[in-house]
Amino acid sequence: MQALLGIIFHFIGGFASGSFYIPYKKVKGWSWESYWITGGVFSWLIVPFIAAWLTVPGFMDIIASTPFSTLFWTYILGVLWGIGGLTFGLSMRYLGMSLGMAVALGFCSAFGALIPPLYKEFFSDSGDTFTAMLQSNRGIFVLLGVIVCLVGIAISGKAGMYKEKDLSPEKQQESIKEFDLKKGLIVAIVSGILSACMSFAISAGEPMGHAAVENNANPLFKNNVIFVVIMLGGLTTNLIWCVILNVRNRSFGDYTNKKTPLAANYFFSAIAGTTWFLQFFFYGMGESKLGNGASSWILHMAFIILISSMWGFALKEWKGVSKKTYATILIGITTIILSVVLVGYGNSLEN
Repeated sequence: MQALLGIIFHFIGGFASGSFYIPYKKVKGWSWESYWITGGVFSWLIVPFIAAWLTVPGFMDIIASTPFSTLFWTYILGVLWGIGGLTFGLSMRYLGMSLGMAVALGFCSAFGALIPPLYKEFFSDSGDTFTAMLQSNRGIFVLLGVIVCLVGIAISGKAGMYKEKDLSPEKQQESIKEFDLKKGLIVAIVSGILSACMSFAISAGEPMGHAAVENNANPLFKNNVIFVVIMLGGLTTNLIWCVILNVRNRSFGDYTNKKTPLAANYFFSAIAGTTWFLQFFFYGMGESKLGNGASSWILHMAFIILISSMWGFALKEWKGVSKKTYATILIGITTIILSVVLVGYGNSLEN
């Protein structure tokens, strides 16, 4: 029953993540950087603090009493994850939801599985190294999943190339206003690699989660105090970049431009940002039930790819393409989901 609840929580979190970009499509007359950081203030500042305040008694005292080294690494990994989140938004901007999320999160699941054992191989005395992976059933399944994932990404990228050939630039931009395959694939790869830092940041902040439980917090919500620190790192990265873009594009006026539907723009940005954070709120609940951080992360990725792909098709991002192109993207996404399942299964094995 606990495992079933964990899966349900991960599905809700995946649905939130796979759906968060939809409200941004309702924002009118603002530059990307303006609505991205407006939603981000809710994602990385307002909602995490509210969630922690509601669920973790004395969360600020816990943070204040946490050793500096723990706070430092949790924050720095949050900064790196923030770069991944920033480029993740750009992936949606240039590739659309189905292709953008499939490529970015495919890389995220692959690197999330490989980086910890590679790190331990060279910088730790832990036995859970890359060499040990090669000698265990667990490691073989994980590596098989990574290989399948890269194959799925290659197939999805091929579908994007077919789409470019099938549709004129005008047709491509009917559903994705700034469709750009090359630029999109580059930022999606960067996003996938750095977004994996969220999993590592949660691990770095575990002492705060333990302190929350000792302070009578429900274990279901123990990660919410960790998210406060991680999200501040994400806010730092995104705020700096969006301010730079505001200056470069002279878009500071967006926030007060009465020629745009200001109330609606702020409302939809707030909804997008809040929905985005809910993925981690429910991720933390799912992880507490499944009791396996690595497998939880992979399961989370699978649900996001599945939901975002469904939204991409519903929003007609592949409207007008040939049957060959449509079949290729379906095969690519299915392959990536299969790879995520393989990695998750491998991480669930004891050896």
